[in-house]
Amino acid sequence: MPYTNAVIHEVQRFGDIAPSSGSHVASHDVTFRGYFLPKGTIVMPLLHSVLKGKAYFEKPEEFYPEHFLDSDGNFKKSEAFIPFSIGKRSCAGETLAKMELFIFFTTLLQNFTFEAPSGAKLDLIPGVGSTNAPKPYEIRAIPRR
Repeated sequence: MPYTNAVIHEVQRFGDIAPSSGSHVASHDVTFRGYFLPKGTIVMPLLHSVLKGKAYFEKPEEFYPEHFLDSDGNFKKSEAFIPFSIGKRSCAGETLAKMELFIFFTTLLQNFTFEAPSGAKLDLIPGVGSTNAPKPYEIRAIPRR
């Protein structure tokens, strides 16, 4: 189910609900991309800059599941896909969350057809706040028979 997997990944990339990660502290002096960071410097990773980066995604401001598909339609990983952060301090629940998302999403799609109510307008610009939470929407879930 490569397309389903690509859609789930694109929802996380596009949704970008946690645009920054927790703060970190440089454990020793380091030069990163030409910038000197002395030991003790507080570093705040901005995941948004990667998840919406033009260098990593063909259409960063659009919902485009093909970001995660190769030319043959197979799922492809992206090193820029880091909604759970990266490294030693990334989200401990990432593997469980990914499994749950896949099961939850596929179960919903197997059992319901989703459609917007008549006249509804979809606005994908996130709400204002410290996260990029989506705005509330009304949707119709029609049971499949």
